[in-house]
Amino acid sequence: MTRLIFWRLLQLPVILAVIFVVTFTLAWIIPGNPLEKPDGQRPDAEISAAILRQYNLDNPWRFAGEYLKGVFTRGDFGPSLRYLDQRVSDIIGQALPVSAAIGTLALAIGLMLGLAAGILGALWPRSPLDLGSLAVAMVGVSLPTFVTGSILLALAAGLFGWAPIGGWTWPGWSVGSQLWWSRAGIMMSHLILPALTLGLAPAAYIARLIRLGLADVMSSDFIRTARAKGLSERQSLFRHALKVAFLPVLSFLGPAAAVTLTGSFVVEQVFAVPGLGEHFVNAVRNKDQFLILGVVLVYSTILIVFNLVVDVAYAWIDPRIEMG
Repeated sequence: MTRLIFWRLLQLPVILAVIFVVTFTLAWIIPGNPLEKPDGQRPDAEISAAILRQYNLDNPWRFAGEYLKGVFTRGDFGPSLRYLDQRVSDIIGQALPVSAAIGTLALAIGLMLGLAAGILGALWPRSPLDLGSLAVAMVGVSLPTFVTGSILLALAAGLFGWAPIGGWTWPGWSVGSQLWWSRAGIMMSHLILPALTLGLAPAAYIARLIRLGLADVMSSDFIRTARAKGLSERQSLFRHALKVAFLPVLSFLGPAAAVTLTGSFVVEQVFAVPGLGEHFVNAVRNKDQFLILGVVLVYSTILIVFNLVVDVAYAWIDPRIEMG
């Protein structure tokens, strides 16, 4: 396992280099002017030329070299071309915790709902409960997040007033203050709708994977042996079958965790959440090359690390799997 981790970490800079080249090429050829304001105004020609020279936007090779030098030597992703008073590192540092908070809750919701629906369907196959959970799973997989989010927003926020329409508020903790309870409640109210929207699709996939996996494992020889030794159906499922059936879910959780923890572009736009996804969408619209590259590199690193964690967890859950 140590050898696997070593080689995967050795591959990390190579993979990131390929991602950087592809992203840099696409970001460079995006039509538009990063200096143009939303109302269509641009600086004077002399000022534009000076800014382009200052940030090496007139020479792609020099831009790429200086950018990589700043990332590897100072850990600096450069300035934002739209928000000239902010560095990309500061923007990511502010946005990533927001996306991570929503993503963590979304992943927890997806795991709880998916495991519960899959296990209930495996215990009572072809029952109304099983068919109902499969129907809900199909709807969760089929509906895009912007449709789900809009429906939840219209019902929970617009019709019943259970949650705010959108936005984000940090609780602003203070030791000894009696207000932290209410502030935490405000933050949770901002969290719950986007997290539920983001967690429904993973829940549907997990429910299908668990149900199909348990249906296959429960007919295996070692489960029949467990039943012959006196274990009940539920004991066989929870003690032996669930561990094996969880392996496909573990494969799904690697990229799913990276996506939810870094934020969904669509969900953050629907709920007006200032997360990493919203900043990336705005960066593409504004042709903010520094912010585009910074967000993509951070996202890619998280995705690669989560896939490595999944591979290690595979060997921990089932030692029979060789980590070659």
